[in-house]
Amino acid sequence: MSRKPKILVVGSFVMDLIVKTGHFPNAGETVLGLDYQTAPGGKGANQAVQAARLGAQVTMAGRVGDDDFGRRLIASCREAGVNTEFVSVDSTTYSAIGNVQLEVQNGTTRNRIIVVSGANMATRPEDVAFLKDSIAEYDMVMLQLEIPMQINELVAAYAYEKNVPVMLNSAPSAPLSDELLSHLTYISPNEHEAADLTGIPIRKNGKQVNMDDVHKAADTLLAKGVKNVVITLGNAGAVVANKEAFLYEPCIDVVEVKDPTAAGDSFVGAFTASVCAGLSHKDALHFASYTATLTVSRMGAQPSLPKLEEVIALMRQENDLTFSLSALDGLK
Repeated sequence: MSRKPKILVVGSFVMDLIVKTGHFPNAGETVLGLDYQTAPGGKGANQAVQAARLGAQVTMAGRVGDDDFGRRLIASCREAGVNTEFVSVDSTTYSAIGNVQLEVQNGTTRNRIIVVSGANMATRPEDVAFLKDSIAEYDMVMLQLEIPMQINELVAAYAYEKNVPVMLNSAPSAPLSDELLSHLTYISPNEHEAADLTGIPIRKNGKQVNMDDVHKAADTLLAKGVKNVVITLGNAGAVVANKEAFLYEPCIDVVEVKDPTAAGDSFVGAFTASVCAGLSHKDALHFASYTATLTVSRMGAQPSLPKLEEVIALMRQENDLTFSLSALDGLK
């Protein structure tokens, strides 16, 4: 039996407070909501849970407040099989929350999200100093931008020194130093974040995207030292680009979209887990697209993240198994 991939996630925990409405309010306007729920989230925790549900051996490092939300956030990760021994509980601040607004209109769902960072931004260099010696134990390190940039730069440097691949999901959008970019094996922005990082707008009309723009944005990031660029394009699909290849995967449009929250996290977690399990970039792109498709068909962040058998079942249902399932043996 193949060894399960070992993935380290250093990132955020956020409790999502989700409100569904018929239309987003304008400034000064009050609207009645249709539904409300809370769900564990946070880009780091979402990606950790997704990789763990797919079968990877995942360790999470981060910070929560000493409150009910913090306890629920840790419990959700543990239930998914994530090792949380390196998650700190901070009694001086509160756990992060995300105000998630969903607009359901004419059969489509859009979201707007405001994150109040709380304990995530209280993460300190000493909290991750242990990784300088232990980071070589992992097959991949996953980072996002909901914790201090200093922590991301430090962890990426530790990994780079030990030749451990680093995946940075560059969300929410923020400037990145050339040094950090040079330490990345993968960067995974969406089209808006890619435009912010490169100054190259990616023109898109529905499911049609200007591939020249995508090529230029990817080439700009590759020129800064990133080894592989993964750009998610919403309902237009996703690409993986490096100096040898440019791969495009259309959106897997086979479900009713109920909540797009965590779709990007699902994709990144699935792509990382499957690459670590040995899939090619082409097959990992396909597998991750199916994983994210299942996610948008369900409500909430972590509650929507599928297990390996669910993704395989959907691929079989669509008669779209483009690679041998034995390639996923490392995740079983």
